[in-house]
Amino acid sequence: MKTSFFILTAFALSGITACAQKTTAPENVKKAFAQKFADAKSVKWDKENETEWEAEFKWKGEEYSANFTSDGTWNETEYEIEASAIPAVVKQSLDAEFAGYEIEEVEISETAQGKVYEFALEKGESEMEVAISPEGKVVKKEVKQEENKKKH
Repeated sequence: MKTSFFILTAFALSGITACAQKTTAPENVKKAFAQKFADAKSVKWDKENETEWEAEFKWKGEEYSANFTSDGTWNETEYEIEASAIPAVVKQSLDAEFAGYEIEEVEISETAQGKVYEFALEKGESEMEVAISPEGKVVKKEVKQEENKKKH
C-alpha cells in the first residue's frame, strides 16, 4: 500500500514538474531572433510544430509573433493593425470581394516573399480567412468550418 502511494506521488510530482518547465527555443533560433528583433521585449517561446518555433513579443510598442525553423531560419512575422490602417487599395478589394462581411481581425503578415494583409471575416454563420496583397490582389480565401455545424 505504501509502495502504491509513493509511486502515485512520484508520478504526480513529475507531472507537476513537467508542466512547470518553460518552453525555450534552441540557442541558434534565439540568436537568429535577436539579430532580427534586437529591441524585442517580453519574449515568450512556444513550439509551433515539429520543425518550427514561435516567439510572441513586444516590439516598437506593438505585440508581434515571429516564426523560425529549428535551424534558425526566419519564416514569418505577424502583427495586428487597426481597420483604419488598411490601405485604400486593399480596402477596395476587400469591400468588392467580400461585401457584407465584418472584419473580426486584421493582421499584417511578412515573409521572405513579401507582405500581405490577413483578415478574419464573419457574415452571419459564415467565417472566412482572407489574405490580400498590398496591391489589392486576393491571394488566399479559406472558409472556416464552425464547430456548431459539425456538432449538429
